[in-house]
Amino acid sequence: MTTLRITKRTVDALQPSCNEFTVWDNAVTGFGVRVRPSGAKSYVVVYRAGAGRGAPVRRYTIAAVGKITSERARTRAKIILGAVAHGHDPANQKTDERGMPTVAELADSFMSDHVTVKRKGRTAEFYRDILDRIVKPAVGTSKADKLNRAQVGRIHSSLADTPFQANRVLAVVSSMYTFAARAGIVPDGTNPARGIDKFKENRRERFLTGEELERLGSAIREGETVGIPWAVDESKVNAKHVPKAKRSTKVAPLAAAALRLLLFTGCRLREILHLRWEYVDVERGCLFLPDSKSGRKTIILNAPALAVLSGLDRLGSYVILGDGPEKPRADLKRPWKAVSKRAGLAGVRLHDLRHTYASFGAGGGLGLPIIGKLLGHTQASTTQRYAHLDADPLRRASEIIGGRIAAALDGKRDGSVVRIRGVGRR
Repeated sequence: MTTLRITKRTVDALQPSCNEFTVWDNAVTGFGVRVRPSGAKSYVVVYRAGAGRGAPVRRYTIAAVGKITSERARTRAKIILGAVAHGHDPANQKTDERGMPTVAELADSFMSDHVTVKRKGRTAEFYRDILDRIVKPAVGTSKADKLNRAQVGRIHSSLADTPFQANRVLAVVSSMYTFAARAGIVPDGTNPARGIDKFKENRRERFLTGEELERLGSAIREGETVGIPWAVDESKVNAKHVPKAKRSTKVAPLAAAALRLLLFTGCRLREILHLRWEYVDVERGCLFLPDSKSGRKTIILNAPALAVLSGLDRLGSYVILGDGPEKPRADLKRPWKAVSKRAGLAGVRLHDLRHTYASFGAGGGLGLPIIGKLLGHTQASTTQRYAHLDADPLRRASEIIGGRIAAALDGKRDGSVVRIRGVGRR
């Protein structure tokens, strides 16, 4: 066994042979330079993982020669041997780290083993977009257990202009690490998204008024009958060649029916577009959806919704047909763009029709629990966004208070105590 003082000069002088060999340092026991037949050299440290001669011998590769200096390698060898003296096994720990997936690899496993199996299709698409477009490019090469809060915080801060998306990144990363901990990929409690303050989100809620609904209804009727006119840019060369008959947009009857069903039922877009006739029970006035965003769901049909469905022919499996009898319509982007523009509803989304349905119920004093059941909310907190519209109890209270005050001002005070149902003394 060759021993000598390991320095840059002695290391550079080492020449490869037909067999691998190691030259040991004469000052630090276990520290040496390994020379392979290929000529590759690396600093190593050898130790026994445990007490006694029966303890296994471990070899820890510090770094390749040229990556660090010999003196720095000697210092690291001393640190490693110090850790061994305190009962640690650095070589085994390093092996475990090599088996740790990167964030990108964890994301792929999370998508294949968890999200696509347990989440709805559109939710899975959303998760994949967040991971592929934002998370992987930023920290994909990091080891999963090494990703820290500061790194995730920087990603979150970089998306300050889009607070909703920034907060969704935190939610997806947090969900991914919850999955990783349960699967034993990372230690329990490892979650770099935890403790990061979310941005304040301004909910995009838009409720159509009665006058706006009147304009919308008129636009839908115009679109499905004579068509919605659109202006031709006369400044363009071919403008005069556009036939007069083609200067309007017709709304297909099924598209018009879908828009009306969204308004009359408060359903989500896909619940209407993917509605099959087998889910429709006209006799009982219900839609029985075997699956939805919130699971199995029953939709109560009112008279206007039943009228829309009764006026449609059963030409295939789906109520709102697309290209072919066995294919549903993909979206309502074009008809909605045409009718909403004609009705002067700039910035109104299709999902706002669901909010409008709920707002009319809340404003009519039906109560939030009833509204939540109609919409299929599984949590009461989801329906609380409409609480400010549920003014009926407040209106009654205001009328009672105002009446008593007015009576007192008119000299009609009877000395009775004002008591309002639901409001106790404090």
